[in-house]
Amino acid sequence: MAAPASLLPELEEVVQHGSAEKRAETLRRITTLFLDGAPSFNDHHVALFDDVIGCLIAEIEAKALAELARRIAPVDNAPERVVATLAKNDDIDVAGPVLKTARLSDPDLVAIAETKSQAHLLAMASRQRLSEVVSDVLVKRGDRDVAHSVVINPGASLSERAFTNLINRAQMDGDLAEKVGRRTDIPPRLFRQLLLQASEVVQKRLLAAASPETQADIRKILAKVTDEVGAKAAPRNYTAALATVRALHKERKLTEADVSNYAESGKYEETIAALSTICAVPVEVVDRLMNGERADPVLILARSVDFGWPTVKAVINSRPGPKPTQSVIDAAHENFERLTGPTAQRVVRFWQVRQGTGE
Repeated sequence: MAAPASLLPELEEVVQHGSAEKRAETLRRITTLFLDGAPSFNDHHVALFDDVIGCLIAEIEAKALAELARRIAPVDNAPERVVATLAKNDDIDVAGPVLKTARLSDPDLVAIAETKSQAHLLAMASRQRLSEVVSDVLVKRGDRDVAHSVVINPGASLSERAFTNLINRAQMDGDLAEKVGRRTDIPPRLFRQLLLQASEVVQKRLLAAASPETQADIRKILAKVTDEVGAKAAPRNYTAALATVRALHKERKLTEADVSNYAESGKYEETIAALSTICAVPVEVVDRLMNGERADPVLILARSVDFGWPTVKAVINSRPGPKPTQSVIDAAHENFERLTGPTAQRVVRFWQVRQGTGE
């Protein structure tokens, strides 16, 4: 290992007085020297390169750093401190190669997952191995692409917390639901929860993809789902609720407070009837919209007549079936804040002319 030591005087000169081109060329030479001998180097040798390269990259342009990252990322015994420094770089061209393949500690990965960009998280999501503690952060903080990438990664270990988070997100994402359902390590009770909330299309896909021994269990769960959906979808008679609401509306114009009170009191038929009356949308259409998988129709109806979020939340919670999780409520709130009145009113005008024949 005399060669790296002999480079130290040159390194000091380059760091102190060398141009950007000279620093990049020196880094390239030292990296080549390391790569040529990496298979035979012991820990002491690697530590020396860690010091030398670490000193050099403190003052070097991103293009040279990206080249270094690409070259050392696949090396099993790449210098640890150099790898960690590259992985924490804000430039994804620098961090990406080592985040995907290089050896990094879980604390470093967690710190990066908690603070860096979605591009950094997406690079991490494709690592050959992801521990539960890292997957937890990726699933919690990552966007849709990150979540999907983690789920389809066979080397990702997922905790119950991660599965629960993914299942909550899957309520608004059928593709994610299907991918989560294909995981062989999903706990049985969470798989059942996933099936209960999945669309019919996703249920059929999961059944088709299941092993023969699993299909019988899935059919039992789906049979229960069918019973529950049938009960939930039983025709409702709005005659009495419409009479009550319309009488009140004739006496004094219905207000947002009336809708909120009906929803919070568990008076579902009156809630639908009041929304129908205030929004001038046929009650059959409002009923069908309210019983869909997504909360978006509720947001549109409410925004079109300038209701506030507390009323919207009460209406969402009044819908039949399992109560929405907090993550679903938070997502609905975010979408409601982005929705504009004119956009909502254009959609409602379409519903108003459907005359109850479709959505």
